[in-house]
Parts: sequence; structure tokens; C-alpha cells
Amino acid sequence: MKRHPTAIIDPKAEIDDDVIIGPYCIIESPVRIASGTEIMAHSYICSHSEIGKNNVIHMGVILGHVPQHLGYKKCASFTRIGDRNVIREYVTIHRSWEEGKATEIGNDNFLMATSHVGHDCKIGNNVVMANGALLGGHVIVHDRAFLSGHSTFHQFVRIGKLAMVSGLSGTSKDIPPFCIALGRSQVSGVNVVGMRRAGIPQKTRTLIKNAFRILYRSGLNVSHAVDAIEKEIPECEEILYFVQFIKESKRGICSFYRDQDLEKDSEQE
Repeated sequence: MKRHPTAIIDPKAEIDDDVIIGPYCIIESPVRIASGTEIMAHSYICSHSEIGKNNVIHMGVILGHVPQHLGYKKCASFTRIGDRNVIREYVTIHRSWEEGKATEIGNDNFLMATSHVGHDCKIGNNVVMANGALLGGHVIVHDRAFLSGHSTFHQFVRIGKLAMVSGLSGTSKDIPPFCIALGRSQVSGVNVVGMRRAGIPQKTRTLIKNAFRILYRSGLNVSHAVDAIEKEIPECEEILYFVQFIKESKRGICSFYRDQDLEKDSEQE
């Protein structure tokens, strides 16, 4: 371990030899930090935190602190971070509020400055949280979602794969996969650019756009729209996932925001 002399590290913390720990960091125990990870100045790694390989944790990060939950009682709950994540300045990530459970962040995510991950959140892989994005407790973020600056999410909300959320949005409903969300719990179209960059072929993108039209522009209610998608849209992995995500929604999905310019942008290939 390469540690600055001002860092305070509990001797019981398990830290691999090539981990770099900067000035004035505090690391409690039990903590596990895997090889290749760098923790920069003034970061605080709280007990019951597990950090994988090759993460870069910037200045002032607080990782694994007790949850902001009025019902929390001191218990052994966890924070688990995967590999190759970049966690920028002053990000806060809180551990679970229930004994034995964990807040979990996967691999290759980019959490920009001052973003917040509340207790019991589950973040997948290749997710971007821009500056000031805030997740309430129990939020689930699927792979490759992009949460723009100062967007906020109510507890228990789910954000689907490759969803794109505009800055300053406030969301209290589930955001279906591949959709563009904005404003207050609304979607305006499909994330064509994100899907193309993710390597989803044009034929599949067209199927997703058709499914979106049935869901939001056919005049059908959600359950009837899902039935229509299953009957009318050829089956593929992305459509099955799109439908299953909607079926599993407990909070309901975002409503449709009609704007001709935004609709046109979301259709362009």
C-alpha cells in the first residue's frame, strides 16, 4: 500500500499492496480495497465497505456512511463497489439501512462531482451520473443509463437500460429502457443516439421505436399497450426486456411529454 503519512487507516482494514491512499484520507474497518484502486485526498471510507479493482476515488468522497433514514438502527449493513469506477469530487454513497443488505455499484461507472447514491441503491454497469444527480433510497439504475446534471430520483424508482435523463429533471415514476426522460416524470422519445453508440442494430432500434409508439402514442392504457407490443412487435432480446421492465413496475411508468421538435429529434437516425 502506498499511503500518505497523514492518512488515518485502521490496521484491520484489508488493503492490497498497490492501492494508493492520498493525504488526510480516513479508512475504517472492516473495509476491503482491491488492487489498482486510488483514493485521493480527504476521502472517508467507512466501515463495511468493499471496493473492487482499479477504481479512482477523487477528493472528498464519503463512501459507505450511515444512511439518511429515520428508521436506521446501528447494524452491519454494507456498501459494495465493483471495478474500474470513477467517483469524482465530494460524491456521497450511503450503505444499506437494513442488516445484512447492501448498496451496490457495478463496474465502469462514472459518478461526477457532488452526485449522491442513497441507501440500498443498485447501479449496474457503464452508468453515468452527471454533477449533482441525486438518487433516493432503493433506486435501481440499469446498465448504460445517463443521468444528467442535477436530475433527482424518488426512492424506489427504476431507470431502464440506456435511458437518457435530461438535466434538472425530477422523477418519481419508472423510466422505461431506451427512453429519453425530462421534466417531472415524463418521457419525450427514444434514445436513438445512445442505442446506436451501444451497438444496437438499426433493425432492433426500429422495433424499439415501434414499441414506444404503441406504449405512448396509440391511445391504449399501459396494460393494453403491452399486450399490443407482444402481439405486434417481433420478439427480440431488447423488446422482451422492454416489456418485462414495464410489467414489473410498481410505481408506474413516466407519462408522455408531447413536443414535436423533441419527437423529431428522437426519431432521427
